[in-house]
Amino acid sequence: MNRFSKMFLTLISAAAATSCGQGGSSAGEGGDFRYLVDQFADIKIMKYQIPGWNNLTLKQKEYIYHLSEAAKYGWDIYWDQNCAYNLKVRKVLQTILEEYKGDRTCSEFGDFTVYAKRVFFSNGIHHHYAENKFTPDCGQDYFRSLMEASGCGDQADELIPVIYSPELFAERRSSASEGDIVALSSVNFYEGVTRDEVEKYYAGIIDPNDKEPISYGLNTKVVKDGNGNIVELPWKVGGIYGAALEKVCEELGKAAAVAENDTQRKEIAELVEYYRTGDLKLWDKYNITWVMDTLGTVDFTNGFVEDYNDPLGRKAYWESLVNIKDNAASARTEILSANAQWFEDNAPIDDRFKKKSVKGVSAKVINAACLGGGCYPATPIGINLPNADWIRKEYGSKSVTIANITHAYDAAANEAPASTLEEFAYSDEEKAMQKKYGAYDDEIHTDLHECLGHGSGQLLPGVSSTAMGEYASALEEARADLFGLYYIADPKLVELGIMTDKDAYKPQYSNYIRNGLMVQLNRIELGRKVTEAHMQNRQLIAAWCYEKGKDANVIEKKVRDGKTYFVVNDYEALRGLFGDLLAEIQRIKSEGDYEAGKALVMDYAVEIDPALHKEVKERYDALGLKPYGGFVNPDIVPVEKNGKVVDYEVRYCDDFLGQQLEYCHKYGTL
Repeated sequence: MNRFSKMFLTLISAAAATSCGQGGSSAGEGGDFRYLVDQFADIKIMKYQIPGWNNLTLKQKEYIYHLSEAAKYGWDIYWDQNCAYNLKVRKVLQTILEEYKGDRTCSEFGDFTVYAKRVFFSNGIHHHYAENKFTPDCGQDYFRSLMEASGCGDQADELIPVIYSPELFAERRSSASEGDIVALSSVNFYEGVTRDEVEKYYAGIIDPNDKEPISYGLNTKVVKDGNGNIVELPWKVGGIYGAALEKVCEELGKAAAVAENDTQRKEIAELVEYYRTGDLKLWDKYNITWVMDTLGTVDFTNGFVEDYNDPLGRKAYWESLVNIKDNAASARTEILSANAQWFEDNAPIDDRFKKKSVKGVSAKVINAACLGGGCYPATPIGINLPNADWIRKEYGSKSVTIANITHAYDAAANEAPASTLEEFAYSDEEKAMQKKYGAYDDEIHTDLHECLGHGSGQLLPGVSSTAMGEYASALEEARADLFGLYYIADPKLVELGIMTDKDAYKPQYSNYIRNGLMVQLNRIELGRKVTEAHMQNRQLIAAWCYEKGKDANVIEKKVRDGKTYFVVNDYEALRGLFGDLLAEIQRIKSEGDYEAGKALVMDYAVEIDPALHKEVKERYDALGLKPYGGFVNPDIVPVEKNGKVVDYEVRYCDDFLGQQLEYCHKYGTL
């Protein structure tokens, strides 16, 4: 549950299965590097650079290369987890893009191409963030004709309804207040079972008094057998996703041979054993070893990690991130982690919920080298793992801020002619403060969110880590955000040399309220509710503080020239509200108060004012910006001389669709 998405940057090539590595630009740090690659629908595609690549040893480059191959071979897993029909639809799109010999210049084929890009970007037929199914702008008859002309017309009767029907697979992860959220969700984690059946099944096998509970259900699909009994089908070598995981294990084995130290070799061996057995105790064993690996320059995540997509918050989707430590930038996160106990002791929460001894909080700034699965093409800008509360309490956690991804967002925004700041900030003073401090504030808030927020607090004895059910993700992200918001204004950060002065935090407060109450609504279709966990978290915080601070006019709603603005009038009072809400959400989580957590989310995080929503959409659309961003991976290419690999070269890809089609051929194993 511990990812941090890019919050504040509101952010059509010909189809050919050629290598981006062959067509892209080779590595070069600095110079005239354009970050923006493509734009379509509500999405912009960017490149990210890998700083310091040429300073790595050959062995480190080889290690990264094989870890990156392992990251890519899990690609199909995430597609299939999002919806059972995704891989079939993708194969049809691939076939049409590569085989269709008809008119590619007409508007209908242009509409088809945009749809194909959207599906590739979202790893399926549902919006990657809003989670509703999107459909092509070209008509069904035209789509059918493309399939028939490309040799896959025999699948049209099966797939056309999947693609076009608004009733079939309407939402990836349902957060409906009524109905069966398992049956209503399109995710491929359950088949033929109800929410009640699933919850009773897990209640029967979980010991609430277990001090080292495994994450039951993390890596399985729940179905009924021939006798009507509930059973779990594991995702492992020899089970579901076996072919993909076999390739992942093969590349991990090659990586282990050139790892930087024995701890890395040990963690890889444990991860491979877990993939081969599906034993979640081995997953915990691997996570403990991974947390203790703090000396290497190269690091990675690889596995069934995050449970955002599961309506019950139990099943994890597959993801991977390969990264390199940024030693210079890591200095500030190391200061934060060294003072973690002070932040825990002084948090505005009940002492019962504070950790008496904060263990093993390691924090660093990294640069991504490869994104995979649930991290590709859209990726977080910060991560805090592992997720198991008992491992975090006994062994600690790793927190990272992904610097080159954040830099790419900022650089691509600077390439755009317009900005949300100019449109939605009320005063010139707000705009000037944001331009002066805003980018750095974002980094510090991410550091606090990941390095300290997710690692803070503790559950009371006997409280399950899954007690919040479908509201767990939104509440946990709100808790971590609030921890960062509360402490970014603390004089301690100035004392530690992290913040430059006592007022430097203010743009973060103004921007957070603007975004949570207004700007982020541009991402949601008119008439729909907020369903994505991070968006729910931000609206919950902003709306709760707006309501609770109304009498004191802490946040003021202003209208000028027919346009709505939200302005922070009292920053100190707002900090107090952040602290109050943090205390309540921590209580809810620590005590396992499901009903109170549900009430917070449903009262503040889901509903949208239709008039304000319409206004925000119109103002944002007029800017010509894309609200969502994602990335193409750089290609890491072995350089051979006399039959021997003598180097690994980075080549930057400029063709989003080309990279997707290349991945279909090279990494599509299901």
